Amino acid sequence: MTIAYHPADRFEIKVWDVEFRRAPARTLMARVYQPQGKGPFPALLDLHGGAWYDKDRLANAPMDQALAASGILVVAIDMTLSPEAPYPTSVQDANYGVRWLKAKAAEWKGDPATVGALGSSSGGHVIELCAMRPRDPLYSALHGPAGVDAALAYVATRSPISDPVARFQQAEKMKRAEMVEKSRTYFNPWETIFAGNPQQMLDRREAVSLPPLLIMQGELDDNVLPAIQEKFAASYRAAGGECQLEIFAGCEHMWVAQPGPQTDRAHEMVKAFVARQLRALRRAA
Repeated sequence: MTIAYHPADRFEIKVWDVEFRRAPARTLMARVYQPQGKGPFPALLDLHGGAWYDKDRLANAPMDQALAASGILVVAIDMTLSPEAPYPTSVQDANYGVRWLKAKAAEWKGDPATVGALGSSSGGHVIELCAMRPRDPLYSALHGPAGVDAALAYVATRSPISDPVARFQQAEKMKRAEMVEKSRTYFNPWETIFAGNPQQMLDRREAVSLPPLLIMQGELDDNVLPAIQEKFAASYRAAGGECQLEIFAGCEHMWVAQPGPQTDRAHEMVKAFVARQLRALRRAA
């Protein structure tokens, strides 16, 4: 791999939408953020949050634009929402999305060997599952491009639901009926909340892939508690993975939705994390 990425670089970007895949409920779309330069550029797949229930590829646009402007080919995808189909359908979308991006990257001046991912909140949960089980027959069930798999070079997350059981219990404790119902809609039948649980996968000592992981967590988040991330990060490291956990002081669950110093810090942290992983890939090559 000869690709170079310098987070301080600045590029004009071209943005457009393309059909991602035709799901039973609707056509899922992807938004492409392409740096305007010679390339090749590292490539990143972005997965939106929304408690598995709502939102789409536009949810993380400010972060996607910031990353693309630094020289990363960013592709944000729609995923099947829980009212359309429950777990594991969105994880299958993500697994397919990684393979699809690897197949399309060169066409958009991206390097398929560098594909990593970014996931926010429920999208963080989905991408953790995808990253830890990239070749799971259940998750890779969607027929896609030949010759590529869903293995990721790295994973960056913001407020990921690393333990959906603990998050559900917190929603019950806070008497957030809507959030409780969204968990029940996604994990249907309910027993799937244990199978599709990154923390419990590590607790069960399952054989999993452990790409380098970044977790950005708000200190004041009462939706996904910091303690959940601290436990997951410790378990990830104990299993042999590299995990960088960063706590954002004074921030709640959705702090990156608003401009400000802590949002800027999150943008720069992801860039630095990507740069570090790409340097490691070059050394390994």
